[in-house]
Amino acid sequence: MRDELFSLIYRYSLRPNRDLGQNFLIVPDIIERNVERAELSEKDTVLEIGPGLGVLTKELAKRAGKVYAIERDKRIIEILRKEYSWPNVELIEGDAVKVEWPEFNKMVSNLPYQISSPVTFKLLKHDFEKAVLIYQLEFAERMVAKPGDRNYSRLSLMVQAKANVELVERIGKGAFWPRPKVDSAVVVIEPKPEDERIELDENLVKALFQHRRSTVASALKKSAHMLGIDKKRLKTIRETLNSLPFADRRVFQLGPQEVLSIQEALSREGLLPRKA
Repeated sequence: MRDELFSLIYRYSLRPNRDLGQNFLIVPDIIERNVERAELSEKDTVLEIGPGLGVLTKELAKRAGKVYAIERDKRIIEILRKEYSWPNVELIEGDAVKVEWPEFNKMVSNLPYQISSPVTFKLLKHDFEKAVLIYQLEFAERMVAKPGDRNYSRLSLMVQAKANVELVERIGKGAFWPRPKVDSAVVVIEPKPEDERIELDENLVKALFQHRRSTVASALKKSAHMLGIDKKRLKTIRETLNSLPFADRRVFQLGPQEVLSIQEALSREGLLPRKA
């Protein structure tokens, strides 16, 4: 696998585009473990973001019924089309954050670090069964952090409101070429049952976590403009904010259910639109 990768690199004089976050995974064991974690069969349709030179794509194609691979780099698309003939792989040229995703039930990817957040939030808006994704280690640690943890963030809350997440493997810099500046990690994401998923107002969550170490009441006063509340109206609702559920709790200590309680109270007061 490693020899095959470098053979392609030399043949096409390919220089990885750092602006696109191109760090190719070169350790076969990691790729094999991630494919196994996805529990693929011919019934599965897999989405891969950033196939690079196809080392993971090749393994996915052996096990899945269909693989969609979205790649932004035209050079990479041309190499993949020239070098490989996978009957069950469809290459999609474009920015994974912007293009419409095809229907899929599983995702397996070594994600470009700079699009980790938008891709993750986009993923959570789709119906899927499982995702096995490689992230920057720090990002992965924030995804799985629990309320009150040092790494707990807006990302932690929004992901855990809809899915179960587990950091299953840490990966050193030497597993990639060129070597990134940071370590990486594998995260497995599985959506919660529909009746357990919590739909949170993104503007409210942003307003709260803008001041994650403040109390709920204080954070909302400081970020009232993010909820469309001007200074004049803020003066009239200060007591309302002070009497919210968990008003004296620090924002970084809140779990999804607690934020939902705050959201519902604000909706009753007409300070947030009610969820349908």
